[in-house]
Amino acid sequence: MIKVGLTGGIGSGKSTVSNMLKNKGIKVIDADIIAREVLTLFPETLRRISETFGPSFIDEEGKLKRKELGSYVFQDKERVKALEDIIMPFIKKEIFNRLSIMEAGGEPMAIIDAPLLIEQGLHCYMDINILIWVDENTQLKRVLNRDKSSMEEVKNRISSQMPLDKKKDYVDYIIDNSRTEEDTSMQLDSILDIIKKTRGSYEEESRQ
Repeated sequence: MIKVGLTGGIGSGKSTVSNMLKNKGIKVIDADIIAREVLTLFPETLRRISETFGPSFIDEEGKLKRKELGSYVFQDKERVKALEDIIMPFIKKEIFNRLSIMEAGGEPMAIIDAPLLIEQGLHCYMDINILIWVDENTQLKRVLNRDKSSMEEVKNRISSQMPLDKKKDYVDYIIDNSRTEEDTSMQLDSILDIIKKTRGSYEEESRQ
């Protein structure tokens, strides 16, 4: 099974590309969805969040106040790291569990959609890595329009992640998502064609 890492930054349009892949019938493991699920799968994450950041970020039903915690954490890089140290080991564990299930099931390809793919070293376990890139101004405008957050909140979130230009050094392919959705789709199709041809070459060599 070919493992493909898909990454980008907030507002880069990674979810758009991820949906394009799903519509093609390609299995996608979404790290953002897993980040929500691990709070239920591994209840100790909520306990540690409460102990580290205070019980005020847990509501009366015992659920995480995600928006409030995010606004607080992204003000300070040390807080971001503290939260990642709590939750990322569980996210990684679940990602690899699901990869194993897919591979055992005979899936030819799996996409790992993760905004922190590079920061958390997950890219090292992938066969191929793809970056969804936009310029910083486009990134800022998209997040402002989408989340209705303040300029300061958006800048804090963007600055908490590795700059997209720096991520270019760690990937095999870059999709420029600053133009039309049709253009993005064409770039994705081109990359998928290359991946399929590469996989076909590997299969031919294994039969010889």
